[in-house]
Amino acid sequence: MTMDWSAARHLPHSSVAPLPVVTPRTNDALGATLATPLTARLAHPPHDTAAMDGYAVTGQAPWQVVDRVMAGQVPRGPLGAGQAVEIATGAMVPDGTDSVLPYEHATRSGDVVKGTVPSGRHVRRSGEEVPAGTELAPVGTRVTPTVLALAASAGHDTIAVHPRPRVAVVVTGDELVHEGIPGSGRIRDAIGPMMPGLVTWMGAELTGVDHVPDTGDALRSALAAEADVVVTTGASSVGARDQLPRVLTELSAELLVNGVACRPGHPQLLARLGDRHVVGMPGNPLAALVAAVTLLDPLVRALAARPIAPLAEAAVSGEVTSHERMTRLVPVEVEAGWASPVGRDRPGMIWGAALADALAVVPPGWDGRRVGLLPLPPR
Repeated sequence: MTMDWSAARHLPHSSVAPLPVVTPRTNDALGATLATPLTARLAHPPHDTAAMDGYAVTGQAPWQVVDRVMAGQVPRGPLGAGQAVEIATGAMVPDGTDSVLPYEHATRSGDVVKGTVPSGRHVRRSGEEVPAGTELAPVGTRVTPTVLALAASAGHDTIAVHPRPRVAVVVTGDELVHEGIPGSGRIRDAIGPMMPGLVTWMGAELTGVDHVPDTGDALRSALAAEADVVVTTGASSVGARDQLPRVLTELSAELLVNGVACRPGHPQLLARLGDRHVVGMPGNPLAALVAAVTLLDPLVRALAARPIAPLAEAAVSGEVTSHERMTRLVPVEVEAGWASPVGRDRPGMIWGAALADALAVVPPGWDGRRVGLLPLPPR
């Protein structure tokens, strides 16, 4: 039974569990999702440090310079009244340090330095920025390069995460060619080149793009790929060469979505097959893109333990019509809160989407005012 578009988009989060938690080395966790809060295993800074190049001092000027400490070194002893230690930014200051006198405010003659600095200036005290045990990032945070830096600075060699889902793409279609100018009756494959960037943008790991002939045996073999998700293109409808529904039935797969009430992209499906999921997308490029952002992106988010982001909204500038029964997905440019259709949006034409910022979600019986915006990869 054909499913309402919004219900189909939200179904993965109600029916698909996140991937099991793993604990990779911190440097290998990029793109994963925190499964436990990220906390500070040590204070930051871990000890009192100099915030400027200059002299760590205590007491009143003049000061006798008794030592020199660079970053990574440990002072030889505490600082007494009237003493100074030449010091580098980030270096550990001696116990007893009151302030750091910057070079530009200092006058030195031999081992004696003079100058004026307010009490407490240019010293970063241990834990003043982050006390040990502080929660730095909550469960569900996506591990970005800056989160990796945060985890490392907080003392983590490993972190507990839900890993990036592994996605295998299977492109079917005996009519497809993959280079050069197609001959009579053939067309260039547009979906195969689109999918790697789309899968990466969604936060998944692409295991490969496989091109297979339009036979049930070839498709059955391709569905056994070592992946969490197998995405097929061009075999999801009810035509004589559309093998996916039949093959999934023969494999006793659990069909979660079989057709979505949207244009383009109606013949899309989602199935559970053993320990993996299958997303079936149409063979027309724009229809495939609609299926990817309708079913694949929410599925990747569910497996990675990330929520579906709510749709932004915009007013419409330009002519958009609704369908009486189906949700329309329309490529639009978005600027200053307005969505403008870019045109060239027939199911087999990817031109409009290539120039778009988002797909406008136009529900049946739309009132002609605001639309939801389904984001596309940034241009």
